Amino acid sequence: MPELSPRRRLLVLAICCMSLLIVSLDNTALNVALPSMQRDLHATTSGLQWTIDAYTLVLASLLMLAGSTADRIGRKRVFMAGLTVFTVGSLLCSLAPNLELLIVFRMVQAVGGSMLNPVAMSIITNTFTDPRERARAIGVWGAVVGISMAAGPLVGGLLVQSVGWRAIFWVNLPVGLAALLLTLRFVPESRAPRARRPDPVGQLLVIALFGSLTYAIIEAPESGAAPVAPFAVIAAAALLTLLRYEPRRQEPLIELRFFRSAPFSGATMIAISAFAALGGFLFLSTLYLQNVRGLDALHAGLWMLPMAVPTFLCAPLSGRLVGSRGPRLPLLIAGTAMTASSVLFAAFEAETTNSTLLLGYVLFGIGFGFVNAPITNTAVSGMPRAQAGVAAAVASTSRQLGQTLGVAVVGAVLASGIGSSPYRHAFVPAARPGWWILTACGLSVLVLGLLTSGRWARRTAERTAESLEAGEIREAVGVAGGAERA
Repeated sequence: MPELSPRRRLLVLAICCMSLLIVSLDNTALNVALPSMQRDLHATTSGLQWTIDAYTLVLASLLMLAGSTADRIGRKRVFMAGLTVFTVGSLLCSLAPNLELLIVFRMVQAVGGSMLNPVAMSIITNTFTDPRERARAIGVWGAVVGISMAAGPLVGGLLVQSVGWRAIFWVNLPVGLAALLLTLRFVPESRAPRARRPDPVGQLLVIALFGSLTYAIIEAPESGAAPVAPFAVIAAAALLTLLRYEPRRQEPLIELRFFRSAPFSGATMIAISAFAALGGFLFLSTLYLQNVRGLDALHAGLWMLPMAVPTFLCAPLSGRLVGSRGPRLPLLIAGTAMTASSVLFAAFEAETTNSTLLLGYVLFGIGFGFVNAPITNTAVSGMPRAQAGVAAAVASTSRQLGQTLGVAVVGAVLASGIGSSPYRHAFVPAARPGWWILTACGLSVLVLGLLTSGRWARRTAERTAESLEAGEIREAVGVAGGAERA
């Protein structure tokens, strides 16, 4: 890709952030609409889980395919295709007549969304080649998540209150079209120097693993252990097969050699833990504020601001800290704040008073604001630029998988705890095990951030990068030699 002027680089960053904004805004706004959708579509708790998880599940399953495809056929081309499909999927969601079709159309949205975030991150990585500039750009990227968290509940609450939950999907249409036209005009095409071959077997195994695992978790409280046991077996078999099959491929869908880098492995697990906490936090908070406290969608959205505003403010600060001091300090702040927030709810029932509820939301917003930039920067830095799309896609997949599991596990625990008891009286005690799960997620961020950001961890990253670059040179020489003999 040719060197761009500073102004053009900032414009490319803004366009990429627009794609992140519509994807993130859609999810945060939809969380506020869950109770309204539950009444309108007569949905159960598991039905609500599927409206969130059908999207994040498909997204997680296809992100790595989208990243490697973009590296192969062109990042701009795949990015534009993603914007088109996501916008059309949003229109279909707004027209869905029942829960089943809404879930199907959410999956269509996710097919488009899978082509946006990892590809946009790959475009940013190849646009901002200076490490400090890249860290700041990723900080801006993280701040957009904060903007979506701040605007999503408010926009969603206002739309639900004044028009209805379907209007949430209308917001994506003008933003998606504007991003599409700007991409066509200003984003340069780029691709990896050498194309990677598709891996259909690996892709099918990933879909089987994520889909079976999520189905087993969500449906277990209502169906019981016996009906979901075959899906748990399928998930285990898919995981074992994936671990045996992928290392044997010359160009696998999942490059398992990345995980020899302790920072990369740590970033992956931290992403799963942090976004599982986010998914569970939003799910529990939305249902509590509207179904237990009896707030309307708009006021529930306003109550989310104490979480969203710190996320927005802390994300760029985290990006600057990563650029100047490395990922350790932001990760330690993130893990400490997220753990403290979850403990407030798990041990002290923070929901029951306004002051502790406010404090819990502020702490979680600070923690989540600091966690995003070090995840992304650690995942892509040190890796060969030719594999930026694959590395970014693994990080994005970890986020979506985490959010999927967070909603599935916390929702299943909540449904089991409530049972046939009166909802308002049973909610707080039924939610307590879910808050302890989120506490464990926060502790995981803290401990992994400490263990995978030191000197030993950095040495493993350097050795991994050298190994990957040496492998790329050997493969390129082999291809060139084969061409000469032909």
